[in-house]
Amino acid sequence: MKGILGRKIGMTQVFTESGKLIPVTVVEVEKNVVTQIKTKENDGYEAIQLGFGNTREKLATKASAGHTAKAKTTPKRFFKEIKGVDVNSYTLGQEISADIFTPGEMVDVTGTTKGKGFQGVIKRHGQSRGPMGHGSHYHRRPGSMGTMRPMRVFKGKKLAGHMGTLTVTIQNLEVVAVDTENNVILVSGNIPGPKNSLVIIKSAVKANGKVNEMENLISYEVEEATPTSEVEEVTEPVETVEETPEVEEVAEPTTETPEEN
Repeated sequence: MKGILGRKIGMTQVFTESGKLIPVTVVEVEKNVVTQIKTKENDGYEAIQLGFGNTREKLATKASAGHTAKAKTTPKRFFKEIKGVDVNSYTLGQEISADIFTPGEMVDVTGTTKGKGFQGVIKRHGQSRGPMGHGSHYHRRPGSMGTMRPMRVFKGKKLAGHMGTLTVTIQNLEVVAVDTENNVILVSGNIPGPKNSLVIIKSAVKANGKVNEMENLISYEVEEATPTSEVEEVTEPVETVEETPEVEEVAEPTTETPEEN
């Protein structure tokens, strides 16, 4: 088991060399820091605590700043535990980057869904509405509350209420690509949560370490062409045109007649 914290950027699509289109979610994975290692002797279970997202020391509490100071790192905004890991392979203050996963590996992604506020049963649970005619008094109501005998509403009845902001895990997603230069992981399909929300990527529980064979993706990087041989510039002879001297205009003599008195 291994895991890392990241931030959901959005969705895009990539193409394989065979022409297959794969919709992917872009997860920005900054370097995580191991801020605490929990063992069975001290805590009763084995886990590592990861810190993600730098924050200003002015905004960090003394307890949080002292906790991260033990790992010799800056204050962090988010802290999450990853259970079921081999704690002997981690050290306090170790940095974890995107190369912890490889393309084709199966992962489980956990996030918090978008908050929708107070919604009715049609949007919240997908129930059908009543007839919209003028004689009907049942349009978007929840319907029957149950049978008569209990004389109460059972727990779990699908009613109107707050929708969203739930912690949801989507299992068996595939890592399509890992970009170590930009600290980005491309995960197939969609994952819960809005943009710029915190997500946790962990090894898939039901995959048993399965790694699929991935096709090569099409790269859109533009390579600069290097000239193989210098092209000799050919200069064409320029024809010279002799300029003809300008002819000065000669004013014609004028004969003036004497005025008569």
